[in-house]
Amino acid sequence: MAIAAKPHPWLEVEPYRVTVDQYRSFRRDGYLIARGVVLPEHVAELLAHTEALLLGETQVEGYEIKPEMSLAEREARLLRIHMGHRTMELWERYLLYPRVLDVVQALIGPDVLAMQTMLFMKGPGSNGQGFHQDSYYIPTFPDSLIGAWIALDRADTENGCLWMSPGSNAEPIYPPAHGYGYGDAGLADIPAVENVGGHSNDDEDPLNKLKPIAATYGKVEAPAIMEPGDIALFGGHILHRSLRNRSQDRYRRSLVNHYCNARSFTSWDGGNKNHILARGNTHLEFAMPRFGTPCAATNPDRESVSDSGMICPTMMMADEDGMMGAQEPALVPEEE
Repeated sequence: MAIAAKPHPWLEVEPYRVTVDQYRSFRRDGYLIARGVVLPEHVAELLAHTEALLLGETQVEGYEIKPEMSLAEREARLLRIHMGHRTMELWERYLLYPRVLDVVQALIGPDVLAMQTMLFMKGPGSNGQGFHQDSYYIPTFPDSLIGAWIALDRADTENGCLWMSPGSNAEPIYPPAHGYGYGDAGLADIPAVENVGGHSNDDEDPLNKLKPIAATYGKVEAPAIMEPGDIALFGGHILHRSLRNRSQDRYRRSLVNHYCNARSFTSWDGGNKNHILARGNTHLEFAMPRFGTPCAATNPDRESVSDSGMICPTMMMADEDGMMGAQEPALVPEEE
């Protein structure tokens, strides 16, 4: 007798519901810290993975650990690991973690494209990262980028937590003076910036040209104090940074994912066709998860309110006489 396939564990995870206050907070401040989103047993799995990486028991392509490396050399090698979801099933699972997607979907709309993974292994003494805006690196059109920073250790001012400038989400994206980067260069008086987002050892960061702009919000700059399993959600415009890990023996490990609305176009990293449709639907290309993690891309019956207005049985629209009245929404025709 055939044995039924065991259901994927993500299909049994209880959803996370975003409150109205949380939604307001994100829109007002440009970021939101959502508590306890990643469940303790899943934090433990990710922490075990980081320990296996440090020991060299698990290797990530391009970040290989050799037996003769010291602990300091291993920590430096693994300080920031990019795009592990392309080669490791575990990373894909946590890029498509349902409770994180619940928050992202509530904040940027029903259609979610999963774009990037980064694992930070910030050991004692490791540098921080200077002020930057994420949409400078990953532009999307319409602009809908959002980061999800998952704390695996407690993050505080001693071990190099994130610092946010609340309200700076109102700023445009400042263009690069030269080299790589995207910005709102069409604005009449916008200055170009340089030395953005580099390694930073101290609070001054004098070469970073976003520093004077961030200083206008500096009186309310807020440390993102987080416990394991908390996530910080932040839009692509908000000015943020981290400082050096000043602790003697504490890590500040985190998994950072980036998403955008799946209806947004991006040319980043090869374009939409290289990124996974996590929730909802889209008229644009998308990638399938390489390891089969359940998501919208793997669901042949996927549907979205952005397609059909399915939750709005009637809408206020003009009729043939030019008068306004309640009418049934026009549905997207089914593909033949």
